[in-house]
Amino acid sequence: MSVDADSSQLVKVVALLGAAVGMVPIFRRLGLGSVLGYLTAGLLIGPFGLGWFSEPEAILHVAELGVVMYLFVIGLEMRPSHLWGMRRQIFGLGALQIAACTLALTATGWLAFGFPLPVAFIGSAGFVLTSTAIVMQLLGERGDIALPRGQKIVAILLFEDLLIVPLLAIVALLSPVVAGDGDAAWGKLGIGAATLAALVAAGIWLLNPLFRVLAAAKAREVMTAAALLVVLGAALLMQVGGLSMAMGAFLAGVLLSESVFRHQIEADIEPFRGILLGLFFLGVGMSLDLGVVARNWQLIGVSVLAMMLVKALCVYAVARLTRSAHSDALDRAVLMAQGGEFAFVLFAAATAGRVIDAETGANLTAIVVLSMVLTPLLVLATRGLAPKAAQPLEGVEAADGQTGSVLIIGFGRFGQVMSQSLLARDVDVTIIDTDIEMIQSAAEFGFKVYYGDGTRLDVLHASGAGSARAIAICADDREATDRIVELAKLEFPQAKLLARSYDREHSLKLVDAGVDFQIRETFESAVEFGRAALLELGVPENEADGIAEQVRELDRERFELETAAGDVRAGRPLIIGNTAPATPTPFTRPRREGKALNREAEDAIRDGDA
Repeated sequence: MSVDADSSQLVKVVALLGAAVGMVPIFRRLGLGSVLGYLTAGLLIGPFGLGWFSEPEAILHVAELGVVMYLFVIGLEMRPSHLWGMRRQIFGLGALQIAACTLALTATGWLAFGFPLPVAFIGSAGFVLTSTAIVMQLLGERGDIALPRGQKIVAILLFEDLLIVPLLAIVALLSPVVAGDGDAAWGKLGIGAATLAALVAAGIWLLNPLFRVLAAAKAREVMTAAALLVVLGAALLMQVGGLSMAMGAFLAGVLLSESVFRHQIEADIEPFRGILLGLFFLGVGMSLDLGVVARNWQLIGVSVLAMMLVKALCVYAVARLTRSAHSDALDRAVLMAQGGEFAFVLFAAATAGRVIDAETGANLTAIVVLSMVLTPLLVLATRGLAPKAAQPLEGVEAADGQTGSVLIIGFGRFGQVMSQSLLARDVDVTIIDTDIEMIQSAAEFGFKVYYGDGTRLDVLHASGAGSARAIAICADDREATDRIVELAKLEFPQAKLLARSYDREHSLKLVDAGVDFQIRETFESAVEFGRAALLELGVPENEADGIAEQVRELDRERFELETAAGDVRAGRPLIIGNTAPATPTPFTRPRREGKALNREAEDAIRDGDA
């Protein structure tokens, strides 16, 4: 009997995989995208299609982990500093769009369809929560996540994920079952805040030490298990606290974004994320109750069109109000015109709390599911209306399919001067930067600079790092430089790696990371400045040249000592004019006395005997 049950479960697994493997390639070949392929496959094998599955809710419950893992991977790319830089978009743009859409959709449900005000509010609140899974999948397939318009959409989605907590609290307050129980609602908010604090504390003090211990054990499968444990543990903690599982996983990713293990973790999570996210889309397709749609087809059909139209208009208006280009605003309106997976949670809570009845809940669920199914089709249908949507701004192109021999990352003052030598030799270069104004200004002088964030692996691939002979990192952000070096050493070993360093300590760090060449951004200009000062004081030119070379040689020698010792203080005795006492170390030689080297020392340095 147990063997038959096991066989039955295995048949279901095979059916799910077979449906996905059969439908998704066909839809992608037709240019319809993988999301629509998954949704169609789910509808085909679900309870309202061939009937191979009778409980799509159970599949959706498991498949939500795909959304959870997707948010975790996004969190790994969102450093705290980057997230802080997006705060205005998250809480400003996000709040403005949510408020406008909620008011407009509530008014539509109340005035146009005659729903009671609480029901209209619950329906609109659920529809406002855009499907993170669908939007992120579509953005990922287009390679738009790293672009400015993609980052704005990500910021709004993050704010929507935060909203599930207060919305569930509002449902509890509206419910006649717990009406007037304000203390319980505040208690839930307190528990949610406590679990959030516990997750942050664990991320700061536990996660990195844990992965260091596991990395030392050199057990790859244990690292994979630990990555899954972090994602699922964070999601479970947030769920216990009454918060969004996806938000918990996202925060865990953010807390690990500074970790040296983040690329390994992302690689371990990726296969599970892809399979579970596909399973989620299958579950959504299965959950479309064709019986409910057939019984109420007029109400549901008109509601889907009206809700999507009203939401799209609001999203477009907010985008234009915040000075987005027409193409970007239209693209955002189409992508975010549907409801999302959090609506199912909200409608279930509202039904359980008797805010809405079961039939209304089923209708609202069908409306959201149909809007999710229609979104990929609308994206395809409107593609021709915004042919320039692939460009973030006029005159600015995203790096895609480049194949230059040298990839230059960062085109500020340093990168501009550095590029001259390569361009004079007609070297084929690809230049990327994230400063829109600089890119547009460079175009006026004949430079072709692409928009691209070099700290993102997908952007580096699109910029041709995989075939480049050399990667020159000229960014003026030392943290960004460190991340690019880490990615390049891991993913593009064929390329020589040259990096601009911020200071001496940063240079030591870059050497330790394995760069082929590094230079402090101010060193050579400062040496030349000192040489010019000597000339202005009347020092003969050949002597000024010799002193400049002496400074360079001493600096190289000092840097070698510091590199060997791993300490910027190791070469302190070699600083000209240094009179501070120094403790001799195995890496240093006796300190020269006086404020200048004598002629014998200079000759010894030049001859290589010192």
